[in-house]
Amino acid sequence: MSRSPRTVEQAAYDAYLAECPARRLLDRISDKWVSLTVNALADGPQRYSDLSRRLVGVSQKMLTQTLRNLERDGFVTRTVTPSVPVRVDYALTPLGELLLPLMRAIKGWAEEHIGEVLAARAVYDAAETEAEGNGGR
Repeated sequence: MSRSPRTVEQAAYDAYLAECPARRLLDRISDKWVSLTVNALADGPQRYSDLSRRLVGVSQKMLTQTLRNLERDGFVTRTVTPSVPVRVDYALTPLGELLLPLMRAIKGWAEEHIGEVLAARAVYDAAETEAEGNGGR
């Protein structure tokens, strides 16, 4: 039984398969700096220095790498305006705008449920400490 071209194409993009390009994309968009950068750009085009100040804790190297990857993947545009000093603005592309609701939802979920996660961690850690005191699990 032969498979239709569409079936073959769909099989090629099964993220459960190790070599699937969609898996690499999931790896990229699940990065915290990607999520925070996309969310930060929701407010419109921003300069590198604005993003750097907004994303507290991101290193210059990581922000540069994140922006380059987002540009390469088609989520962000980089616009250079000749001036002194040169002005560089980053903005979401239409593809980036499609990703934005997902990134907003993940960020919002994390902010809304962090208390529950911290409580679960405390319970788990207490049980682990007790189990270690009793000779392991």
